[in-house]
Amino acid sequence: MPSGQSRRTVVVGVGPVSVEDVVAVARDGAGVTLAAEALDAVAAGRAVIDTLAGDTQPHYGVSTGFGALATRRIPADRRADLQRSLVRSHAAGTGPEVEREVVRALMLLRLSTLATGRTGVRPSTAQAYAAMLDAGITPVVREFGSLGCSGDLAPLAHCALALMGEGDVRDASGALVPAADALAHAGLVPVVLAEKEGLALVNGTDGMLGQLVLALHDLDRLLATADVAAALSVESLLGTDTVFAHDLQALRPHPGQAASAAHLRGLLRGSGIMASHRGPGCTRVQDAYSLRCAPQVHGAARDTVAHARTVAERELAAAVDNPVVTVDGRVESNGNFHGAPVAYVLDFLAIAVADVASMSERRTDRFLDVARNHGLPAFLAHDPGVDSGLMIAQYTAAGLVSELKRLAVPASVDSIPSSAMQEDHVSMGWHAARKLRRAVDALGRVLAIEVLTATRALDLRAPLAPAPAAGAVRDLLRACGVAGPGPDAYLAPDLETVTALVACGAVLAAADGTPLATSTEEVR
Repeated sequence: MPSGQSRRTVVVGVGPVSVEDVVAVARDGAGVTLAAEALDAVAAGRAVIDTLAGDTQPHYGVSTGFGALATRRIPADRRADLQRSLVRSHAAGTGPEVEREVVRALMLLRLSTLATGRTGVRPSTAQAYAAMLDAGITPVVREFGSLGCSGDLAPLAHCALALMGEGDVRDASGALVPAADALAHAGLVPVVLAEKEGLALVNGTDGMLGQLVLALHDLDRLLATADVAAALSVESLLGTDTVFAHDLQALRPHPGQAASAAHLRGLLRGSGIMASHRGPGCTRVQDAYSLRCAPQVHGAARDTVAHARTVAERELAAAVDNPVVTVDGRVESNGNFHGAPVAYVLDFLAIAVADVASMSERRTDRFLDVARNHGLPAFLAHDPGVDSGLMIAQYTAAGLVSELKRLAVPASVDSIPSSAMQEDHVSMGWHAARKLRRAVDALGRVLAIEVLTATRALDLRAPLAPAPAAGAVRDLLRACGVAGPGPDAYLAPDLETVTALVACGAVLAAADGTPLATSTEEVR
């Protein structure tokens, strides 16, 4: 956070947090606190659990074991051990550390469910969870461990373990420290879990949902940037914008297609390059599909994002736990923890991402082939044969697209049984989310290669003047040290610079004429 800027605080109430709240806490370090109404709801839910704790009848998660061990009744003097053992045994992740932003997102979403009062935790436990998040303490969560049914058990258990003062965390500075030390440094006391609390802390779809929310935020920007890349390519390859006309697009009334076409029309407006070949001497009436059909593909991806956002908003409004404290005071088992609704759209998005990237790579490839680039040098090289130009940049894009096709294979169809066949059908939503994160990153890189290639081609079309939008993108790249046409130079740093400009939204902002807080110095 820039110095002198006040820290935003997200207030978690009984209703859903927003996508913007999740991004603020996950990425921007926003603080977190519980609303008074949430604490009242939590206290009311806890009163129901306290009543059941003294009941002679067994109640799942309160006075029994868990999963396949739910048939054993646990005496009152062993129930703290039961909750502690649950968290310790479920904190069984392995592999690389999960990104800080993912852990913060899943913690906020678990806290949001606790705040509904439907889980039965004590107000002090919910407050302690909020305080840990507010202090910037991020539990170490490992890549593998969740099957996406009974929610994201292992990732959430690692967070609950830190609340108990056990395991490892990253403190606010990012240093790896024991959880007990981080809590003490922040003035927090480890929580001794009471009946039902261990289960409430680990039983949710928060990991997969948090990653979906972050992906949706990124894809809004990237799909608009895909329009920018396509417009640059249409212009630099001497394509036509007539196919993007409103009346033609309206013949197929998909909202995403209409939005993409409108964006393309605006981006191409005022192009001297396009004006140069509009006359009767131009015999090309149809461009290749990768140019002509950009609104159809980009639009379908936008509509897929819109569907996924609907699912995410429903899930943000959910109170996922098992058992759950109902509004009228019952404690009931349920199957709401199953991740299928989220897993399906995570997989669906990966398919759309792969296809948008595939189309982008095809446009990049057209620039490099003298049979298709309409007068540009081979591979956009300064001295073809001596120089290779952008030949291998296209290889990089092709490799990324090939990886994206593998990542588009659905995870949600790959159920595998667990817990002695009690959990005999699982969603694999966490794995779908992990795939999508890699896919979103790869899409940004493929688009960056197209932007780099198309802006070099723009310069090679001089003295013809590009559209203002294209010129602004080209000028942004040059201001950030990305070289235009010339002899071969070390290319990888330029690729990373343009990738950063795409990811932070600078390319989109330049094309749309929108000021962006990120300066070119920060990108460098």
